Amino acid sequence: GSSSRFGLKPKKQWLRTEHTPLWLFVTKKLSSYYSFSNIIVVSSEQELGYMQNFDDSFMYVAGGNTRQRSMQNALQHVSTPYVMISDVARSCVPKIVIDKLIAQKGNADCIVPYLNVSDTVVHETQTINREAVKLIQTPQLSLTSALKKALNTSIEYTDDSSAINAIGGKVIYVQGSNEAKKLTFETDLKELSCLKPPSMSHFTGTGFDIHPFEEGKPMVLGGIFIDVPYGFKAHSDGDVLIHSVIDALLGACGAGDIGEFFPDTSDEYKNIDSKKLLSIIVEFITHVGYEIVNIDVTIIAQQPKINPYKASIKSSLASLLHIGKPFVNIKATTAEKLGFIGRKEGVAVQSIATLNYYNWNAL
Repeated sequence: GSSSRFGLKPKKQWLRTEHTPLWLFVTKKLSSYYSFSNIIVVSSEQELGYMQNFDDSFMYVAGGNTRQRSMQNALQHVSTPYVMISDVARSCVPKIVIDKLIAQKGNADCIVPYLNVSDTVVHETQTINREAVKLIQTPQLSLTSALKKALNTSIEYTDDSSAINAIGGKVIYVQGSNEAKKLTFETDLKELSCLKPPSMSHFTGTGFDIHPFEEGKPMVLGGIFIDVPYGFKAHSDGDVLIHSVIDALLGACGAGDIGEFFPDTSDEYKNIDSKKLLSIIVEFITHVGYEIVNIDVTIIAQQPKINPYKASIKSSLASLLHIGKPFVNIKATTAEKLGFIGRKEGVAVQSIATLNYYNWNAL
């Protein structure tokens, strides 16, 4: 999901409980309740590879642009007679709910947990009999063939039972649990007692990049144009500093390197502004639950002279990273006329990034 209603910078599935992302916490919790034949995790395609770093014992499937499309993608890999589908948003589902669902297996096309309504219910100006109202929860246990048939429609349903009801399937309701509170808004976090606060650990990554000069090309360093008659030879705009920072950020969160995200064999990134690449990475690490603490950069150059541009580079990086200027440090040194850099043939940059988990417990 995109967590569009959630209200916090990270996607809710990437909030940490200690060191564990919420999606993995929920998956392991459910898998401990019952010996499932297979467990499929459905997520956005951009996050699948990163998710596999955490646990490769599950099957990972790219989702669609709606919950229903995502379920259809996953169901292509389901061959068992029954399938149980849950949402990461139901983080604290107790085992008794799973037991109730499985106990009814074979008695219906879909078995659904629900809660009764204790408040008065009004639709527009009409008071509704609250005894007839059910608050539907997940997970839901469905006959696989019935669910596949029910979802084969252009109508979008918000849960499995609605789709199966629509084709005349039999639905049984079992008592759910108040513990299975759905995490929809940030204020819901206070009610999820099964979640421990995120670890306060810090994570450090290093990045290094080096580029030779190229005559007649504009030089960009840290998003700032440098007034010299040469730039950097590269597939992109050659901003060696930003490339180094990107690798430091990716290293700190264990997400690979710049080449995996932006291969230099792709025409999509030919001469691209590296600030755009950095913005994509900042959005990624934010969505997967991290905050940037600080960045420390060392520029190694015999030429051009960096000192006149340090303040501008610092401001540029702070803006791109969405952190204060005190948390960005820019250092410059020469190579003492040694080697490739000392011969004034190019520039190297080394960066160190420090991240921590987004602390939802401090809200």
